[in-house]
Amino acid sequence: MREILIVGGGYAGFYTAWGLEKTLRRGEARVTVVDPRPYMTYQPFLPEVTAGSVEARHAAVSLRRHLRRTRLVAGSVTGIRHADRTVTVRPAHGDEYELGYDILVVTAGAVTRTFPVPGLDRQAIGLKHVEEAVAVRDRLLTAFDQAASLPAGDPGRRKLLTVTFVGGGFSGVEGFGELLSLATAMLDRYPELGPDDLSFHLVEARERILPEVTDRPGAWVVRELERRGARVHLNTRLLSAVDGHVVLSGGEEYDSELIVWTAGNASNPVVHNHTDLPVDERGLLVVRPDLRAGTDEAPVPDAWAAGDDAAVPDLASDVPGARTVPNAQHAVRQGKRLAKNLVADLRGRRPRPYRHGSLGVVATLGLGRGVFEFRGIVVKGFPAWLMHRGYHVLAVPTWERKIRVLAVWLTAALFGRDLVSLASVQHPRDAFLAGAAPRDGQADRAA
Repeated sequence: MREILIVGGGYAGFYTAWGLEKTLRRGEARVTVVDPRPYMTYQPFLPEVTAGSVEARHAAVSLRRHLRRTRLVAGSVTGIRHADRTVTVRPAHGDEYELGYDILVVTAGAVTRTFPVPGLDRQAIGLKHVEEAVAVRDRLLTAFDQAASLPAGDPGRRKLLTVTFVGGGFSGVEGFGELLSLATAMLDRYPELGPDDLSFHLVEARERILPEVTDRPGAWVVRELERRGARVHLNTRLLSAVDGHVVLSGGEEYDSELIVWTAGNASNPVVHNHTDLPVDERGLLVVRPDLRAGTDEAPVPDAWAAGDDAAVPDLASDVPGARTVPNAQHAVRQGKRLAKNLVADLRGRRPRPYRHGSLGVVATLGLGRGVFEFRGIVVKGFPAWLMHRGYHVLAVPTWERKIRVLAVWLTAALFGRDLVSLASVQHPRDAFLAGAAPRDGQADRAA
């Protein structure tokens, strides 16, 4: 059997392996997926995880539950040497080792793009993984509990209830809108606090947010967020975040307890720096329209790529040289096409090029609020929010996940949001260590 090695178990990797399991004949090939996480994150649900509208585990699709005929390797690929048909794997425990293959599929995905902003590495948190979304939610809930015990006008109270999102793309705007919706709803449960205690800031370096939509819907989103009490800082950069003290390029300074960094993606370091496969000036793998690595003039045998770390030609675009946008729509469909092309290539047939026209863009801005745009058609408010939920409950893989998510939404509609913080879960041994520490009398007797 030929060995097919898939680097990365995200959207493109998961759907490629899933499609291969459904299509490959017994004994035709063996599939291996290497990923440090045992699940695929359904990233469009992360903003709703921060607001408690989706349970954290429901935004994660278990690889072992759904890839039953695929070998799963828990580890990170740190190097690719296609000339030798080997990759270097770093497991969570133990030494690095090499893994051989016959056919390589690179779907490692992008990483969060950061800049050398003072204090950013100590204060900020991303919004790319389930763990981060849970931490953002718990920090806000904990901040409410702490702020409610402080007197009005206390600087610490103001800092606790100040939230800063850096980055005005889809993940930033959706996460910001959902968290603002959660914070506003929580005021009903905290009579000690009022709307004036909340301070939400969205910082974007460009002159507009949501670059995937046209100017008018983007401007409407800004007005909608500001109408709800938020501040949107356009053409503004974060200069410093030392000890939570935010300094913006526009001259404004304030203290913020929660800083969320969503300022775009960068190419995966493994793809950019540690592979002998061809990459472009952005550090993305060069691929043909059929998702094979290389170009029409110089294809790379037995190497394929898809998803956020691949520069896939956009055949549906009228712009010469256009590449597909790195989003879930394309990653899912590229994974499905890649599985079919791999099987076709194994059986001596010609792979088909990837082509997908956009289905439009839809974003949630908090409970009951959203925006949708498709070919000049713009829908705002509650109808767009329903479209967002309807699309994503259909798009999340497997019926098991669809039913779980629907059940949570129906429960929330009947009983409201669950406002319990589980921040202590991030430090599970604290309670044990506090109980195990000797009391003063015991310490004296021990002495």
